[in-house]
Amino acid sequence: MSFDAVLLVSFGGPEAPDEVMPFLERVTEGRGVPRERLEVVAEHYYALGGISPINEQNRHLIAALTRRLGERGVDLPVFWGNRNSPPFLADAVRSMHAAGHASALAVTTSAYPSYSGCRQYRENVAAALAQTGLADAIDIRAAGPYFERRGFAQAVADEVVGATDEARRDGLREDEVVVLFTTHSIPVAMDQGAGPDESRPSAPPGAYARAHLDVASAIMGDSTVPWRLVFQSRSGPPQVPWLEPDVNDALREEAAAGRRRVIVAPIGFISDHVEVVWDLDHEARQTAAEVGVQFVRLPTPGVHAAFVDMLVDVVVEARELPAGRVASRCSSTCCRNPEAERPVVPGLAPSE
Repeated sequence: MSFDAVLLVSFGGPEAPDEVMPFLERVTEGRGVPRERLEVVAEHYYALGGISPINEQNRHLIAALTRRLGERGVDLPVFWGNRNSPPFLADAVRSMHAAGHASALAVTTSAYPSYSGCRQYRENVAAALAQTGLADAIDIRAAGPYFERRGFAQAVADEVVGATDEARRDGLREDEVVVLFTTHSIPVAMDQGAGPDESRPSAPPGAYARAHLDVASAIMGDSTVPWRLVFQSRSGPPQVPWLEPDVNDALREEAAAGRRRVIVAPIGFISDHVEVVWDLDHEARQTAAEVGVQFVRLPTPGVHAAFVDMLVDVVVEARELPAGRVASRCSSTCCRNPEAERPVVPGLAPSE
């Protein structure tokens, strides 16, 4: 595919205390979340100064990605648009058009297949094109999930190896240590609906959970240190089944099983945004202290060289694809909207 720009598509976050509630209202619009619940979540942001780290981290990622593209001889500008906060996707589309760009590859800050982590972003980009009236002026295609790529797992694997080696140096036996790989919990129905129709299983886990298990397994390789996949940041009503176990419940179980140190690796996120910082560094760390286990939280990929290089690979490979090629993973049946079908931008196939 020939394109002349890259569009980084992200979730967004507040950058001042007075932006917190408007941000949360946009995130939960149409979901019937009570005001009282929003106020509880808002306190997490206020405790961190009313600022989400995600936007600043995206600025660092854009700088690193732009630099690495140049080093590899790829002359493409990187634009940035958010789902829920400035810079909004519509503003990014207008900026691309004003700069004379006619096509772009959209790369999201979400690595896994699911409605909220993949298809919804494709809906968001399509909606931005419609909102701006530029759907016929700019052709935007989505790169799709990249969890399977070596650079993504490598960024975390380096940290896991270092943490397990340190546990050995500290005299801990392998059965006294466990690695908990964490990701954002989603409704079980969304997990089951991830991926294209033809690949969906008849029983759990669905494509979202399976993808995380694949990444965790690749990271651990032939290591004999125990590990498991756990979930965090549940936000839905109690009567709706979400993926479990919660990281806090897992910490209690591991303490009861005799673990002395828990290594927490947040593989479901590419940067340390509020849910990572609050749910792990505050709540999970407190739970670990209460049950008497040592708590080691590893960083997300951020601007790890292997991760940034992997994103450059995504861009380079997309440019080599025949025009109009669409991926089966990002087909029209992929990660369907549970409420209603909405327009999406196409997804590109990986190179063969």
